[in-house]
This record gives sequence, C-alpha cells and structure tokens, in this order.
Amino acid sequence: MESVSERLRARLAGTRRRLAESRAWRARAVLLVVLLLLLSPTVVSAATDRGTRLGPGTVEQPAENTTYVSVQGFHFKGVGNEKKPARVVAADGDATGRELISGVDNDLAFPARWFYDADPLPNGNLLVTSTNPGGTVVFSYDPAADEVAWSEQFDFHDTHDVDLINGDQLLIANMREYEDGVSNDRILVYDRGNDSVVWEWTFNQHYPNSTEGGFKPDWTHVNDVDKVGDGRYLASPRNFDQVILVNRSTNDIEYRLGSDGNHSRLFEQHNPDFWVDEQGNPTILVADSENDRVVEFTHEDGRWREVWSVGGFNWPRDADRLPNGNTLVTDSLNHRAVEITPEGEVVWEFYAAWAPYDSERGAPGSNGPSMAAMGEGGSHEVTGGAGEGPASQETFPDWLRGSTAGTPVESLGEEVADSYQHITPFLRPVWMSSWALLGVFLAIPLLLGWGVGELVYARRRIAAALRELAGRGSSGERV
Repeated sequence: MESVSERLRARLAGTRRRLAESRAWRARAVLLVVLLLLLSPTVVSAATDRGTRLGPGTVEQPAENTTYVSVQGFHFKGVGNEKKPARVVAADGDATGRELISGVDNDLAFPARWFYDADPLPNGNLLVTSTNPGGTVVFSYDPAADEVAWSEQFDFHDTHDVDLINGDQLLIANMREYEDGVSNDRILVYDRGNDSVVWEWTFNQHYPNSTEGGFKPDWTHVNDVDKVGDGRYLASPRNFDQVILVNRSTNDIEYRLGSDGNHSRLFEQHNPDFWVDEQGNPTILVADSENDRVVEFTHEDGRWREVWSVGGFNWPRDADRLPNGNTLVTDSLNHRAVEITPEGEVVWEFYAAWAPYDSERGAPGSNGPSMAAMGEGGSHEVTGGAGEGPASQETFPDWLRGSTAGTPVESLGEEVADSYQHITPFLRPVWMSSWALLGVFLAIPLLLGWGVGELVYARRRIAAALRELAGRGSSGERV
C-alpha cells in the first residue's frame, strides 16, 4: 500500500513536471514571437517585391533624351541568374524602361552574356562592351532596327570598356592579362581595318611590380579608358586607387589623381571623366565606388583639389555631368540610375535591376559645366527618390554607422557597415531588403539554438526511447 509520503513525493514530482512544461512552453512562445518579429521584414519585402522590373522612381524633371543603361547582372563561375539579369535597357524622359538586349537567351550571333559600357555613337547606334566565359565581345547595336551593325571578339577576359576612336579603331582597357606569375595589364589601340594592335601601354613598365601587393591575376583591374584629346587617354586602374592621363606620344603620365592605398582620395573608382573647365582648369568627375560617393576634382597650382562630392550611394560606378548642370549617377547596388542636382537631390530616378554598370544620356561621358563654373561645391548627401527607394530608407548599415558614431567602436561599426552594404546584395534575393536579410541572419542561429535546447530538454526521454529500442532488438522483437 502506497504511503502518504510516497503520494506527496509523487504529487510534488508531478507539480515540478507541470511547472517545467509550463516554463518550456512559455519559452517556446517567446522564441516564436521573436522569430516572427525577425522574419516579418522578409514577409513585407516579399509582399512589396520590386523584382527585376524596369521603371520609374521619382521623376520631378523629365529627361529630354533617352537614357541608356547597361546592366551587369549577377553571375557566378560563368553561370547567370535569371532573377538578377544582365541586359541593356533604355529609359524615356519619364523613366519608363524597355529592354533592348538580354544576357539570357538573346538571338545575337555571338555569345554576349554580361554588359559593361554602352556608349551612344554619333550615328545613333550603341557601342556595347560585353563579356562571356570565353572573352570579350564589342559590337555596334542599332536600337531602332534592333540589329547589330558589326562586332569584334577578343580573348581578353572581363573587359569593362572599349571605345571607338579615330574612325575605325578601338581603345581597349585590357585587364587580367596574367601569365606565368606576371601581370601584363594594359591599355591598347586595335585597328579594325588591318586587324592589329597599333599601340599599347603596359602598366608593369610604368609602375613598380610591388604596387597593390605585387602581381596577381587581377592586378590593376583597369576598368575604363577614354580618349580625352589628340593622343591623350584617361585610364582607371581601379585597384591602384587612382586615375591617370597617359600621353600616347611620350608614354608619360601627364596627370595622376590618387595613389595606391590612399582611400581618403579615391577607393577603387570607376568611369572617370576628364575635361578642361570654363576657367581653363583640368577637371575630373569620378564615381568613387568603395567610398560610396561621386566626387569632382580640379587641378590648380600644380595639385588636385576636391571641389564637390555627394555621398550616400551604394557602390556607384558611373557619374556624368549633364548639360543642365545636374549629374547622372549609376547607383549600382541600389539598382538604379539617378539624376541629381548639385546639392544631391534626386530629380529623375530609373530602377534597373540587377547592378547597373553604366548610364549614358546624349554623347558619352560628361558634357556639362564644372561645379566651379556654376559656383557650386562642398560635400553633400543624396536625398529624395521614390518613397520606397533607397535614398528614403534607413538601412541596417545606416543604423549601425549612426549608433556607433562617436563611440570607441566607431571604426569597427563603419567596417562592418561597409562590408554588409557591399557584400550582402550579392547574397540576398532581389526582393529582400537590407533589414529583412539581417532578420534572416539573426533567425538562423536562434532556430539552431532552439533545436539544440529542445534536444537537451528531452534528453532523458530520448535516452529512454533509445534504451527501449536497444532492449527490443536484443530480445529478438521486431524493431
């Protein structure tokens, strides 16, 4: 017969079990609420998905001419992503877009897969620089007839810029020329008429081999070269953090803006433009990509002086001065092209996912006044844009920078914010916001921890079940 003390112990044990179960369910409920909160931005992002559509954001000042945008797209080891497509597109004055050429299933007579520079030519065609797993294809495309007038193919890997100069010659930025441990990155002029290279300028003959830590497969990453005068070429060795103007006659560097590793000046820039302003001063406008800004310099008294900048972009890769004094910026990882005023306000906005590279309106490059000529200058932040656009939203990197500013961990916060801002767009789906991806990152370890906790909590029951299975097996019972 069961004693009173045994019954009490049994009741206490039952009470403890019920309390433990109650606490466990309360903990599960709290964890579930936290997970729902973390994943709610993902639900919102999915419900408001912009996807890969082409179209307008803010249009306060309609453009007078067509804007052509080359969209690099995302690819990994030669394989494209249909949800992050490469294409060449056109936007009208109201930023209504249409696709001209697709990097997926195009009917071109050559394998163009990813697109970089797309420059309007005087005859109305576009000179398009494209690449494929085997090399580079440059072609003249007629948008009106939707056909290719001519094309040239090279075994150069990952070329970002080819320009048509001197009638029938091609000026080429030839990066990744690496063989047997030596980098032969160069800029060159190819004559289409006689199928030969008529001039070349190799970087290792003008820079110490130790630059950028020494030779490597992608040593200079020279991403742009423009003819800026008779026999004068502006080049952008991105990895060297500088822009140079080369004189073809002497092979000398006439001007050099920036220096290797001086990221306060330039940090892995793209697509610089050079002109002599109304006051006779050499001027450079450049997309200072890793510093997330566009910046203008003028050359006075033998040195380059920063005149104007606008920050707050996400990896801008092209900036052109327009005749009206505004600047057309390719805001690559915000997947848009924007026209901004000298104060940085967005007055025209065109979304073009995924990772646009180059935007052109009118003749290629900058065709407007310098900031000095307009009496403008200073440092500004980009503002405006569509209500759901990146210029109007605080992202996680923005919050992190603001939260750590003025604290002992400010530099760490800036470093983490920069890495998150530049790397995560390649990881997240096109419909997912910065905050949504952060929620997923935080939810994953929470789910894993929850699972481990449940295993620990149920360890006795699991052990008993395993012992029972083992006992059945040893006694010959069917398991």
